Amino acid sequence: MPKVLQGIRVLDLTHVLAGPFASYQLAVMGAEVIKIESPDEPDQARFQGSDHDLNDEGMGTAFLAQASNKQSVTLNLKSDAGRKILRQLVQTADVLIENYRPGALDAIGLGYADLSTLKPELIYCSVSAFGSTGPKRELTAYDGVIQAYSGMMAMTGEPASSPVKCGAPVVDYATGTTAAAAILAALLHRKDTGRGQFVEVAMSDVAMILCSSHLTGHLWNGWHPEQKGNRYPFATIGCYQAADAPLMISASNLRQQRRLWEVLGRDDLVKESNRDRLRAHAAETEALQQIIATMPVEHWERVLRAARVPASRVQRMEAMLADEHVKGRKVLHQFDESAGALKGLTVPVAAFRMSECDVGVSAVPQIAGAQNEQVLESLGYLKGDIEKLQVDGVI
Repeated sequence: MPKVLQGIRVLDLTHVLAGPFASYQLAVMGAEVIKIESPDEPDQARFQGSDHDLNDEGMGTAFLAQASNKQSVTLNLKSDAGRKILRQLVQTADVLIENYRPGALDAIGLGYADLSTLKPELIYCSVSAFGSTGPKRELTAYDGVIQAYSGMMAMTGEPASSPVKCGAPVVDYATGTTAAAAILAALLHRKDTGRGQFVEVAMSDVAMILCSSHLTGHLWNGWHPEQKGNRYPFATIGCYQAADAPLMISASNLRQQRRLWEVLGRDDLVKESNRDRLRAHAAETEALQQIIATMPVEHWERVLRAARVPASRVQRMEAMLADEHVKGRKVLHQFDESAGALKGLTVPVAAFRMSECDVGVSAVPQIAGAQNEQVLESLGYLKGDIEKLQVDGVI
């Protein structure tokens, strides 16, 4: 099948996670992504991950997770020659993504105002911690800092416990997903108008969107989301200890809570309204604790799922990955022997599929600067020119 973004060239000037994940989502849809890094300070994610040897080689798993399907070019953008090369690349590109501190690229003539003059059709996406406006615009932050700033950490954890961050960098990944979606919208707009545009994505804004229901409730009547651990307003949604492991139950609506109590033999606890459920929270919690503790999670998963009550044991990642369901979903890609030293590397691809277009991985992650010669030659640079650029520290 064809890839929906085939023929779209993306210049990826991002580092760490949110920005690289945005360009990765475009790459698995067929965009030609050229990752541009400093020759002296390449993407710091290259040196982070679970394998220390790979970290030492600049191919850490934190980098590999979103580096497939990308070419790699090193450019010193502090040099005149490096900026010249980038401007040449911009004239061949459809999209540029960067996550420098707001104003940093403007200061060296590589901001949207400069590059859009060079190529009006360019879609320029800026990803930052707090956006390009407001008193915090120049502050640097990462996922954990934004979780702390946004209120996410303050509402996570057990009551009266210390604040707890989410185990996964959810703000980073949500920011990357948001940026990819916004870029796709800008490409659709350009198809109709022929015009590019500036796209801005702030991690702090994304964190607010992730807290939408809590935020709306607070702004309506001052209610504040406190730490509740695994508790929900309804007792039939929560984590209960089975005989051998924790079990998460989500009998959310009135129909589901009826099926739950009926299959547990407690028809007397069925409620006819959500307000009645709220009032009975303590009694229902006690009943569920006593009942669920009597049998192992395997029993409860089988019984509750048969009754169409959402439920799952709390399990570690390796158990999830061993599930036959996951194996059949094709979310993951494993490289074969053609990947050389990275044979067996398995990476997530995308959380969506398309019936008419291919979404997938075909090219292994590259070492920094792997495509320097190829890309520069395509711009008309001769071998001697390229060697001089290398000696001068431009690439």
